[in-house]
Amino acid sequence: MLFEPPSSAPASRPADVPDMLKVLVVGGFGVGKTTFITTVSEIAPAYTEERMTQAGQIVDRLEDVPHKTTTTVTTDFGRRTVGDGLILYLFGAPGQQRFRELWADTARGAAGVLVLVDTRRLGESFEAFDAVEDSNLPFVVAVNRFPGSEPVSDEVLLDHLGLPPATPLIVCDARDLASSLRALIALTTHLIALATRTSRP
Repeated sequence: MLFEPPSSAPASRPADVPDMLKVLVVGGFGVGKTTFITTVSEIAPAYTEERMTQAGQIVDRLEDVPHKTTTTVTTDFGRRTVGDGLILYLFGAPGQQRFRELWADTARGAAGVLVLVDTRRLGESFEAFDAVEDSNLPFVVAVNRFPGSEPVSDEVLLDHLGLPPATPLIVCDARDLASSLRALIALTTHLIALATRTSRP
């Protein structure tokens, strides 16, 4: 379901939604997690990028990202204030199976997840979605548009990923601040809507 968030985060939050939220930015190899956090963070982001080795290239396919020379090995970190002073602490975590234990540790205390996907390499997203579903955290899917990627309908995309039709879905460009902020606002709006729904008597 293509998600159309407002231009800014909702002006009010339920009383049980804190002023600070921990948010995960996850996805498969080379999907743009570090780029996204670098783009939106209002502080100097912390990186854990390391140069790829020949051994790493065996498990992380480079066909559609031939110029990628580094990869996240633990977590990236940034911070962004949205709406009426709601602070989001952003943790970028690799979605590959070999990082599952790290991912589980990073997910503790998180309010929700922004899952980045690349329509050219949807198969790279499966392990990340497995981790998200195991965590039972609410999430929004953000399609990161890469040069040369072909448009995919919402229905085809969600069906290919094995997700229900009601899954919030937004298109973004991780290199563009306004576009990336819209993705964060989509997640924030989704989390607040869920909190409002559960707080009603």
